[in-house]
Amino acid sequence: MSITQQYLLDTYRARRLGEPAPPAPGAHDWQVVREWRDHRDFRAVLAGRPARGRLRQALGRRLHARPRSTG
Repeated sequence: MSITQQYLLDTYRARRLGEPAPPAPGAHDWQVVREWRDHRDFRAVLAGRPARGRLRQALGRRLHARPRSTG
């Protein structure tokens, strides 16, 4: 059975039982990826390694920003 078929079956069952429909397949994929990255960075910090990713890049840009010249 494919994911789509399982989703349709779950939706049908939920409708018959008066329950809310399940989320569509793939609806939360990016959220899962972000949480996995955050967890990986957290584990790296606990192990004494530097964290990587968007937060570190943003902090690095902020710390190493060159002063703007006026003129």
